[in-house]
Amino acid sequence: MSIMDRFSLTDKVVIVTGASSGLGVAFAKGFAEAGADVVLAARRLEKLTDTAKLVEAAGRKALCVQTDVSDPAQCQAAVDAAMAEFGKVDVLVNNAGVGTAVPATRETPEQFRQVVDLNLNGSYWMAQACGKVMQPGSAIVNISSVLGITTAGLPQAAYAASKAGVIGLTRDLAQQWGARKGIRVNSIAPGFFKSEMTDNYPPTYLQEQNDRIVLHRIGDPEELAATAVWLASDAAGYVVGQTIPVDGGITIN
Repeated sequence: MSIMDRFSLTDKVVIVTGASSGLGVAFAKGFAEAGADVVLAARRLEKLTDTAKLVEAAGRKALCVQTDVSDPAQCQAAVDAAMAEFGKVDVLVNNAGVGTAVPATRETPEQFRQVVDLNLNGSYWMAQACGKVMQPGSAIVNISSVLGITTAGLPQAAYAASKAGVIGLTRDLAQQWGARKGIRVNSIAPGFFKSEMTDNYPPTYLQEQNDRIVLHRIGDPEELAATAVWLASDAAGYVVGQTIPVDGGITIN
């Protein structure tokens, strides 16, 4: 196998959660361009149509499945749909998530639980369902955040806690499934990328964060998608249980 062959995902089947907008769209497009068929999972089924067109424009098949990852039954149904359509699941990208910025003294139990239920629990339910059918050589890429490692000036206790939890979940599943099942589990900790979440930040917030970013710019979603493709491919075949910051250098400042 040549070096470039190791990066190929030709004829692999990838599930991308949160594929209806933002970074999920970039992941779906990137995996399709690397040769994979893509199962698109999100709560907003109507928005998945546009993502499916991008996958098909890259010459690959797309399957849209309405999925709320906070519901274990819906996670299992998404995996069942993938197996019925393609007969296998090779890669899971656990991207679905939500962010809030509520001061800790005012955050309600419901608000906190909603974030953790989607970001952390949802990642676990999807991984659990995929882990039952994945064959040796498969990969899971969990999407954490630099806010699971550092802080960024906003009151984001629920989000930061959930994303730190994803890092711990990644480590444990990698240990459980690496040798026994041959499933590699890793995570990415994105910095600031254009998304629905950043659209809701205060007007000057991203500009203020530029002083912490070594490269002095927010990231291009394709840069993040490329990292996910690498982690899922044979090119990263000896990378297990790691969290890779893709953050322009925030975590070294």
